[in-house]
Amino acid sequence: MPRERTDRRGWADRVSGAVLGAPGHGPLVRVVAVEGRSGSGKSTVAEEVRRALADRGEPVAVLTMEDLYPGWDGLAEAPVLLRDRVLLPLSRGREASWYRYDWERGGFGTERVGLPADLAEGGGTLIVEGCGSGAAPVRGLVDLLVWVEAPGRVRAERLDNRDDAEAYAPHRARWARQEDSLYARDHPRDRADLHLDNF
Repeated sequence: MPRERTDRRGWADRVSGAVLGAPGHGPLVRVVAVEGRSGSGKSTVAEEVRRALADRGEPVAVLTMEDLYPGWDGLAEAPVLLRDRVLLPLSRGREASWYRYDWERGGFGTERVGLPADLAEGGGTLIVEGCGSGAAPVRGLVDLLVWVEAPGRVRAERLDNRDDAEAYAPHRARWARQEDSLYARDHPRDRADLHLDNF
């Protein structure tokens, strides 16, 4: 598995080149999963790669798995929602739309959301970031799987410094157990096309 490090200059441009070189499974939109444990820096990585792709003129959008988790006990269910609501329709050349989870209300919203018009019309790249974005239910629907790695102490510091750290703190251990279960079962790290050290 190729490795890249985020402390090396130009890493995002090199990753964007790997994205553009990945063979597509679907007829329209290329799908990239940015997977890894909580605090590994997936959202930051996804944004940097999005910016690098946009700089190359590629239509690109980021979907966070936080929109699809059905609450604090929903990690196992979210990849199925990603598959059924987003990736299967895209793979068939259809419009993808979903309901965004409202964390304050504790349920999915009532308004459907979808891809930006330039992706919905075909072409471009969808980056899906978050735990479960590279899980078994979406295997075969993801064109490039990126595993983001960081040591436990670094991840813990990042989680402590999140904007929502206070709200997240009571659920951290429970969420970590779900990650352990998902990764022991699905092994996305072992199946990744690119390993990104984000220390």
